[in-house]
Amino acid sequence: MILVTRINGAVFALNPDLVERVDCTPDTVVTLVDGTKYVIAESVPEFIDSVRHYRASLIAQASRMEPEPTAAHSSSDDDELDAKVLPLHRKER
Repeated sequence: MILVTRINGAVFALNPDLVERVDCTPDTVVTLVDGTKYVIAESVPEFIDSVRHYRASLIAQASRMEPEPTAAHSSSDDDELDAKVLPLHRKER
């Protein structure tokens, strides 16, 4: 979550993953994917920097995490796992 400021000075947390677009009209208007709009005091470049910093911090935090040990699988376990994997792309004919 990032902190943004309403025009009246109230600060609130916003999930940047739900942002569809940010417009400067001349006030900064944040539109979420569900159509909700917020008018904020930050400029568009300030908002973008906040989102960039938030996402960079997530990546940095994830890189510091230790990987979880994986359990040993038998070949029957592997066959069962393979059956649940769906292809991301269609195969060309």
